[in-house]
Parts: sequence; structure tokens; C-alpha cells
Amino acid sequence: MTPDKKGRPSGPNAQGKKKALTGVIQLTRKGVGYLPWPDEPEKEDVEVQNIDLRGALNGDTVEVELSSLFPRPKGKVVKVVARAKEEFVCTLKEVAGKLVAVPDDIKFYKPISLMDGSRYSAGEKVLVRLISFDGVKDPIGSIVEHLGRAGEHRVEMNAIVLEHGFSTAFPEAVEAEAHAIEENHAKVIEKELETPVSTSASRGGREDSRDIPVFTIDPADAKDFDDALSIVSLPDGTYEVGVHIADATYYCAPGTAIDDEAKRRGTSVYLVDATIPMLPHALSSNICSLKEGEDRLAFSAVFRMNDKAEVLERRFVKSVIRSQKRFTYEEAQGVLDAAQGPLLKELGQLRALARIMRKKREHEGAIDFGDNEVKFVLDEKGKPIKVVRKTRIETMLMIEEWMLLANREVASHVSELAKKVPEKNYVFLYRIHDTPKEDRIEELSTFVRAIGYDFTNNKKKSAKDISKLLSDIKGKPEEHLIRTATLRSMAKAIYSTKNIGHFGLAFQYYTHFTSPIRRYPDMLVHRILASHLSGQPITRNEYGDLEKLCIAASAREAEAVEAERESIRYKQVEFMMGKIGQVFEGVISGVTDWGLYVEEKESAAEGLIRVRTIGNDFYTYSAKEYALIGERTKKKYALGDRVRVKLVGADLASRTLDFELA
Repeated sequence: MTPDKKGRPSGPNAQGKKKALTGVIQLTRKGVGYLPWPDEPEKEDVEVQNIDLRGALNGDTVEVELSSLFPRPKGKVVKVVARAKEEFVCTLKEVAGKLVAVPDDIKFYKPISLMDGSRYSAGEKVLVRLISFDGVKDPIGSIVEHLGRAGEHRVEMNAIVLEHGFSTAFPEAVEAEAHAIEENHAKVIEKELETPVSTSASRGGREDSRDIPVFTIDPADAKDFDDALSIVSLPDGTYEVGVHIADATYYCAPGTAIDDEAKRRGTSVYLVDATIPMLPHALSSNICSLKEGEDRLAFSAVFRMNDKAEVLERRFVKSVIRSQKRFTYEEAQGVLDAAQGPLLKELGQLRALARIMRKKREHEGAIDFGDNEVKFVLDEKGKPIKVVRKTRIETMLMIEEWMLLANREVASHVSELAKKVPEKNYVFLYRIHDTPKEDRIEELSTFVRAIGYDFTNNKKKSAKDISKLLSDIKGKPEEHLIRTATLRSMAKAIYSTKNIGHFGLAFQYYTHFTSPIRRYPDMLVHRILASHLSGQPITRNEYGDLEKLCIAASAREAEAVEAERESIRYKQVEFMMGKIGQVFEGVISGVTDWGLYVEEKESAAEGLIRVRTIGNDFYTYSAKEYALIGERTKKKYALGDRVRVKLVGADLASRTLDFELA
């Protein structure tokens, strides 16, 4: 179909049915939709005006009929094929004497009329199920859960969790199963230890590793302990290192209510002051957790290594372990720094090998994006009274290296087994990270050069190029800014049955094996690895829906990450609310034609300086220089510039801050 001079469809289908496209529509805050062309990403998205959405909401799968192709493709929704979600967190407000539910999702562009709102009052938060919305009449919904008063800490945190499709409570059937398992746990350990070790690769057999010095190192506020380490010096001068992972799959068998719920959740969610676990507490923080002094079932990755940190042999075995010590990161670091304390020898050996492994990864081009997270100190009501920047200490880096090793070696092991018998078409789950797209690298190059760094515009940047850039900016004021921009230029890491390697880690094979308490893909990896070790590997035919599970897990992970970020943004704005009128140090983190985004130094909260508030000049946006430039004075405000700003507004509902230059 080709357009005529006025942009109307013409050609064979011009007088008949107009061309229709089906896909997922994305909405802007103003309620305008954009639909990508199926299998033609180079084409400009089809624009759908609000009046033509026919009740479609952000993320819905829709059928769109094209109405014109020039000056840009435009269309109308003819059918909402599937809703992305049907439940929305809303705040009740009175509009023209009527109580309506205003969705917290700013891309839901109309308030919802309620069938049953008489019991509630304005200012309360509720979860609403959408019953009908055709774009002509107002949307209609029904309240399914009352959350409490808007603005209260726990209410707002629960609202964020629910808005992203997670739940703070578990179904009764799940809790009942978990309680029964918890009651029977001692007998389970006893039974597993009685099974002959010769069958240890299968579900039934275990190595008794309780006499090995095993220990955990985790954050001070950790409730579940997925992983533990051990190291034993061997007579020939090599080491036997054990990475012991909680055997959550033993208790989370396919077909159970626990497994169904874990699959639905996909991951645990970490908010500023709470964890919403994937598994019920009886499992996640009790019998699966590798607690000090307690017998626990584990899946152990055991490596014989030399003093060059080379893996000479590897084996994977089901085991029973007993952690001898629960370290926090700071406690373990204190032992190493003071050169005295419990398990000093083991900690020192593991640190020495981890340093070699880290140096080797850096040489191979692994990218370290660092860590710029903030942590809140809250009062008894959940109000933030202090914000501190998290810092990574060496024990954190050490644990990271051993987890990376276990994940890489599991993926390599199963891949090598599959290659030996390709006709079997064995299936596996990889954690993959694609190379960045050329246009993203071009944007990053322009961005970095605007700040003053030499990052030549080569479309095919290697991991080593990016790693060098991040090394060059270390300790500079603009470090966080460039790290964030670099991270945004990267492809998203996802789960897949098709291995393409991991660009950021510079690994050919990689998976997620080390966190089955909090990630469903890790449990799938445990099941697949166990099946290979038992001599009865899972084939693609038997696990035909694994790719669907990978896609679902990647989507749930993205929702969890966004929920975590929202909880942080909420607390950042809440922290700043009592500081209106105060002056802060900041750095320009974004430049647009409507103003400057500034990241405040202490809280890392980002706010907007509107262009109309900047001085007595007319400022225009220079995309090439990432700057606003005054026409008369030539005064320039550019990306990365340090500025002093005054806070003039804070809106908790929209999670936004307004600054003015001080």
C-alpha cells in the first residue's frame, strides 16, 4: 500500500480494508500511544492520538488500523487484544462531588468511576480492578483491596509492590505447604543423610559436608542466606573451594502451590526497608536459608584450584552443610584488616584467589559499572532522616568473584555436556547480555565527548573500550553521570535458552545458579543441572516451555527493578520535602529544551530546573553540546557542570522535585 500526496493510503488495498498491525502499545504521560512495526524496527512507530486509543492502556496488546503514512505513520486502535494488567493502585479523590479513583500510574490517562466506593473517602489508597473501558465512556472499576491513607510509609511501599504485580502476602495453600515442610524439616535432613553417597548426583543422595569449615558473608540486614563458601588446603598445594548454594528446589517441587507461586512472582523484590520474598518466610528465611549452626540442604559447586586461581577440576554435588559462622561484610573485612579473628586463614586464601580472578576478568574486558546506590536511615514511622551512599568494600568484591565463578562454571559444564551429544538437543537456561546497538554507542560517544573525554566514535566498541572509559573517570566528579549513561547504552541482560555470551562480564557462558531463594531462573538451573548429573538430562522436547519461562522471568525481573527504583525515588522526594528553600550542591545530569535535570549530591535525588526560571536571558537547547546556551550572554549550562540549586517544590504523588539555580 502506498500513500497519495495527502498521505492517504492508496494502492491495491486503498478502497478495501486498511492495513492493520498488532503489537504492544506504549503510552506517553500525555496519553499518546506509539506502536512499533512488527519485525521492522527501522520504521518510525505508528502514532495513535488519545482520542483514537479506544481504551488501550500502556503495555496493552492492540490491533491498530493505519490511517496515514506521511508525514509520519498514524493509526487508530480497532481492538484491545489483551490487557497488560487489570489491577491498578489508585488514590481516591473527589471530583465534581463524586468520588473517583485516580491511578498512580501517570500513563493511565483517565480517572476510574467506582461501582463500590461509598465505604471509603478521599485521600485513601486502594487497589482497583478495571471492569470496562472502551475509550468512549469513563473507565469503570471495582475496589479489590483497601491499602490505607496515602502518604503513610507502609501504605506507599505496599502500593508500589502491588502496582508492579507483586504481593506482600502468600496464598493460604502456599503457606500451608510451607508450614508442613518446616515442621518436617529435621526428618528430611535425617533421611537425606541416610541415602548412599554413590547416588549423590540425583535428588536422593547427599555428601555429608558438615565437618568442612563453611561460612556465609552477607549484608548486615540480610534475612536469607543463599550462598556459603569453604576452602581446604590439599596436600599437593592446591585448594578445594566450595560454593554451597541453598537447595531450594528440594522444597519447591513442580506442581506444588509453592512452585506455582514462585513461578508467578519470578523474583524477590527489595524495597528501601523491606524484602518481598519469592518464597514464603518459612522457606526463604528459615529452612532454605544457610543459617549458622544449622544443618541445611545445599547444591555445592566444588573446584580444585591452584594458586593462580585456575580451575583444575570441578564437580557439582548435592550436600548437607552446617555453616560455622555468619559474617556480615563488615565483620569479615574487619578480620582481614586486623589479621586476626575467626576463619582468618580461609578468608585470606579466598581473598587472594578472588583478587587474581578479578584482575583476570578486568584484563579480558569485563565491565565494572560500580555502585552508586543510596541507603536510607528511617525513623519509627518510616520517614527518612538520613541518606548515605553505599560503598563497596573488598569482601563484597570477593563474594562477587566466587558467585561469578560458580555461575560461569555451571553454564560451561552443561554446555560442554550438550555438545558431546548434539542429537539429543539438550536444553539449558543462560543469562545473556548482547552487544550494545551501534546507535546507542554513537549517542554515548557524543555524550562523553561533550563532557570532555576522548571516546572515539567507533560504532563497534568492545567491552575493553568501555571498561577503559570507566577506569579513566574513576574518582572524577562526573563519574556517576558517565557510568549511568554507559549503563543506559547497554543492552538489557535477560534469560534465554539461546546462548550468545555475556558482553558485560566478557564470559562465553554464563547462567544464574547462586540465588535460588530469590530468583526463579536459578531454581530452573538447579533442576536442569541435577537432571544432567543424574544421567537423565532434560531435552528441549521435554522442556518446551522453557523459553517462555525465560521471557516471563526477564519481565518479572524488570518489574522488580522498577519497583525498587520507585521506592527509592519516593524516599528521596520524601527526604527533601522538609528542605524546601534550602540550597544544595548538585551536578547537571540531563539537558532538554524545557530545562536542566540536576542530581543533588547528598541524596542522589534528581530534580528539574525549568528553563523559564534561568536568569534574564533566553536559553536555547544545543543537542550537540548537551547544553542550554543564553542567546545574549552566551552563558552555558552543560551536562556534568556542578551547580548550586535551591529546592522550590517537592511532589510525592509524582515523585518529582523542582529546583532553581541559587
